[in-house]
Amino acid sequence: MKVALVASPGLRPLEIYQSIGVRSPPLGLAYMGAVLESAGHQVKILDAPTLQMGVNDAAREILSWKPDIVGISAVTPTVKGGYRLACTIKNAAPDLPVVMGGQHVSFMFNEALSTGCVDYVAIGEGERTMLELANSIERGGDVSSVDGLALPGPRLTRPRRPVENLDELPEPDRHLLPMDKYTVFDKPIKIIHMIASRGCPYGCIYCSTSYYWGRRYRIRSAKLVADEIEKATQEYKTNIVVFADDELTLSHKWVNEFLKELESRKLDISWTCGTRVSSVNRELLEGMRSKGCNIIYYGVESYNDEDLARIRKKITTGQVQDAVRTTKEVGMEVAGSFVLGFPWQRVDDVRNTVKFAERLHLDYAQFTVATPYPGTPLYEEAISGNLIEVWDWDYYTTVYPVMRGAYIERSQMNKLLGWAYRKFYMRPSYMFSQLTKNRLSTILSIAARAVRSAISSMRESAAPRMYGSLEEYERSLLEEIRSGFEGVKSAWRAVQA
Repeated sequence: MKVALVASPGLRPLEIYQSIGVRSPPLGLAYMGAVLESAGHQVKILDAPTLQMGVNDAAREILSWKPDIVGISAVTPTVKGGYRLACTIKNAAPDLPVVMGGQHVSFMFNEALSTGCVDYVAIGEGERTMLELANSIERGGDVSSVDGLALPGPRLTRPRRPVENLDELPEPDRHLLPMDKYTVFDKPIKIIHMIASRGCPYGCIYCSTSYYWGRRYRIRSAKLVADEIEKATQEYKTNIVVFADDELTLSHKWVNEFLKELESRKLDISWTCGTRVSSVNRELLEGMRSKGCNIIYYGVESYNDEDLARIRKKITTGQVQDAVRTTKEVGMEVAGSFVLGFPWQRVDDVRNTVKFAERLHLDYAQFTVATPYPGTPLYEEAISGNLIEVWDWDYYTTVYPVMRGAYIERSQMNKLLGWAYRKFYMRPSYMFSQLTKNRLSTILSIAARAVRSAISSMRESAAPRMYGSLEEYERSLLEEIRSGFEGVKSAWRAVQA
């Protein structure tokens, strides 16, 4: 079978990625491609967002391959683009089977099937589902015998059991991806993206990870992860590795085995990862730093222990402070994520969260708006409280507020998000620290992009009626950034003189 796998084009930019100039590979499709190729099928992957392809261009490219089956992967803010792509393909080739998969359609399979353009929805982990479906279609068999599918009707086949042993999966097929197109800060830096684990036992209310991948934490063997890194860094001639896992250090035993693999192979890599503040200690961090880990990304989310308990984060602000301090003491940089605007929060809660980020002396901070993604408890809470005011999935980017709070309106949340980025990144002490590291321009670019994203969201909401001229407001904010930049440079020149 000739199988086309597509990362869906979005109808709106994924703003949170645009704000930091990041384009990352769809490793899920690369895993699926590897499973299909290992069974003898021919596979092509179209990473439409990275190639900046719209729906019509993507459809033409896919149809030119003359595939026997098309698989479309979409996240919530790109799912409408996925539906349009499916319909464009179906209009041109009515008999061509179209499958959709990913977190959004796994929870909203009725919506996907109701388009009339999607033949099957793969629910949950899709590698084996897609392989069995391709085999069944090739044989002309009964697809209802394939586990993990939603069929028109709708009808559900038996649930697909998660892959218990991730080592049974082949390495992702990076040769199917446009590896020279992925960027950080809009720079084409060669990076090897890795996924070592699946599943999360914690179940935070705003995150679909636990509800899509399952509550059981599964991780590949340290040896196979090191094998993949060794081969990929040699093939693509880079030593930069980024782990996309939500929590790489949940098992200290695994981390220590991985560090031993790096040592035995003399792999000189520079790597980053994300994890929980409750899953690290000084000994572990020192070991990671000694083997090339230079940045850790922690999910902090709030300044308030009550909020952390309410969102089921299962950490405390004390643990946050200890982990950040220790991480910096061992010589690593720290990035922290913060979610603003949970339904019960007041303006002071948002402001105090940003001030907490400042007190932590983080190297980077990412602020997003609480967004009720399908499949999460936050989504159910937002529905039951009649809080959702925007039902257009295009806007579920974590930058555009789609629900009101009990005390904060959406238009006010727009302004608070822009304020958060300016408050954190425009501090003189912070800008001086970045100037000494020769990256002030990059940091200020992040702040300017964040302001533009917030203004763009305000322009499309009710905000113009509240704030008057948004163009004037945007100019004033960007001028504030520029003047801050020039002020820091002038002060730095004076210090050097």
